[in-house]
Amino acid sequence: MQRLFLFLLISVYSISLYASGNEQANTKTTIQWEKTAEGMSRALIDHFWGANFKGYEDRYYFNYGSDLSNMTTNHYWPQAHAMDVVVDAYMRTSSQYYLDYYPLWWKGAPKFNFSGRDEDRWWNVFVDDMEWITLAQLRMFESTGNEQYINKAMQMYNDWIWPQWGPDDEAPWYGGITWKTDVSKSKNACSNGPAAIIAARIYTMYDKVKNPGAKTKQAYLDEATKIYSWLRKNLYVEAEGKVYDNMNGRGGLGKAIFTYNQGTFIGAAHELYKITGDKQYLEDAKKASDYVIDHMSNNKGVLSNATSGDGGLFHGIFFRYFVRLINEPDLDAASHEKYYNYITKCATVMAENGLNKKTMLYGGDWWNAPGDKDPVALTPMLSGCMLMEAMCILKPLK
Repeated sequence: MQRLFLFLLISVYSISLYASGNEQANTKTTIQWEKTAEGMSRALIDHFWGANFKGYEDRYYFNYGSDLSNMTTNHYWPQAHAMDVVVDAYMRTSSQYYLDYYPLWWKGAPKFNFSGRDEDRWWNVFVDDMEWITLAQLRMFESTGNEQYINKAMQMYNDWIWPQWGPDDEAPWYGGITWKTDVSKSKNACSNGPAAIIAARIYTMYDKVKNPGAKTKQAYLDEATKIYSWLRKNLYVEAEGKVYDNMNGRGGLGKAIFTYNQGTFIGAAHELYKITGDKQYLEDAKKASDYVIDHMSNNKGVLSNATSGDGGLFHGIFFRYFVRLINEPDLDAASHEKYYNYITKCATVMAENGLNKKTMLYGGDWWNAPGDKDPVALTPMLSGCMLMEAMCILKPLK
């Protein structure tokens, strides 16, 4: 009798655990990632694309605030990330709806660039801004095969970005790409991580371009490696996996740590790993990822709230490059599971708590959604879109 009772008790306990486990698993899959991503990407266009609003029919530009709440044009770099989301949506759906925005944005982004030169409106005083724009153009080429996009990207990199390197023999910086064209001695993570990604991606796309120019394919890889090596030596703390923000004009370290710098360091390391197979790059990317998860996720298990300004975009940039690492076939199973569960948790928290289900707007607070009529800043909305689009390409657990 005791055995029967014990058997029944164990059976009930096992069934309870199974049901509990299934309930947790089902919680992770109840959110329809593609439907949510589609709703958010459409909302991005509906609420932020300037030409949608009466009286602004030629404003082919993403407004800095939803529904005309902020019309400033002194922020160039979010335009690149807004277009990146459009590219994400197009690659997910193959819909002409999204493709139609490519030529419009191509016309509007330089037109409204606050510091564009008369001879070329794509130029900007901030080197990192030009790098984000260049990365968006490379993805526009990747998704369409239209060479005007990569031709412009290569011109911007070769004429305006790479020349901001160095000099190699100038102490104490010994190289590095400056953050701003008129501040030559500030070498930042935000200007070196993206530059390494650009050079590596041009290298991988080089053979697809009919007229790549006089610069050799190998030169791009050499530059990507050089930029990454500088970044790793000067701003990366290998023992912890954190990436400092900058090496300033006095040669001192600006030790602030931001998720977007972690993200582009991960992205650059991963790009170079895919090209070279050197496992050190993969280890670097893992350490930088672990630092974000283990030390920067103090908001009840997710990243900090980021509701406006440049910081509103930082987390989205991290997730863009982080998901590519998660999908890396050579990533070990333990890291893959850790990273998969982390990004899924972040996306679930945002979708269940921070996203307004009616307007499909996200204001940067993971745990509280904006009201139906609350203005929302472009930058956190982009981070939310980028996370949702990342979930659509996330591969299943190994």
